Amino acid sequence: MRKIVILTGICLAVSACDSHDPILPGVRSDIFTSNDLNILNTSVPNVSDGAVIEDNVECSYTLRSDNTIWDGDRKIFSGFATNNYVAGDKKPVCHGNFVYAGLSTGELVKVNGKTRQMAWIADVYRASNMMGGASVVDIIATPKIYKNYVYVGGLGDAFCKISDATGRAAWCIDIGVEKNFVLTDSVAYVLDTDKNLNAIRMQDGAIYWRTAVKKSRVPKYKDKIITVGDEEIDAETGKIIE
Repeated sequence: MRKIVILTGICLAVSACDSHDPILPGVRSDIFTSNDLNILNTSVPNVSDGAVIEDNVECSYTLRSDNTIWDGDRKIFSGFATNNYVAGDKKPVCHGNFVYAGLSTGELVKVNGKTRQMAWIADVYRASNMMGGASVVDIIATPKIYKNYVYVGGLGDAFCKISDATGRAAWCIDIGVEKNFVLTDSVAYVLDTDKNLNAIRMQDGAIYWRTAVKKSRVPKYKDKIITVGDEEIDAETGKIIE
């Protein structure tokens, strides 16, 4: 069960904020080309035996609730602290000389851990979620880096494929994400906040199938079977295995 932590009670003006973000300074543009999910209702072709091997999980950097990133006692990044965030142990991801962290402001940042220079910052939320001061757009699930792209999802109703080189979204789809997800070589298996397991084609964000599950648990992948809590789902068809 998520615990929303209220740091301070602040009043955020939201009038005339059609393109201005009431939580963060500056102007934002919507990351979605469409709010409609492209659900194919078909099986996954050439299902992988297992998840891709990741070498980016171990990371000595820490991310604090005020959106600061630390290397021991050395601060390498200061973000914009919000009044709403989800309590929990969120971990940055390391890849080469860079650190990637999802913030409570619904943004993914890429920072050079040595020079402290920011490479880019990417929005990971639906624009309409920012229209109220009580919005929670925190990124809790650990970002994953695979073949020059970063995959990331958050509570701002967005799951995105982002270019590692530029920080620009190749695509985003309109689902909320809280739990860590699974990447194979061509499909991301993502449990959304409505307790639907989605088989997402990594090429373009189309959804092969989606299956409702009983519990919100981190998906596990092995031998073409996805386990969510005590349920097993066929990774090819999305059918629950009885």
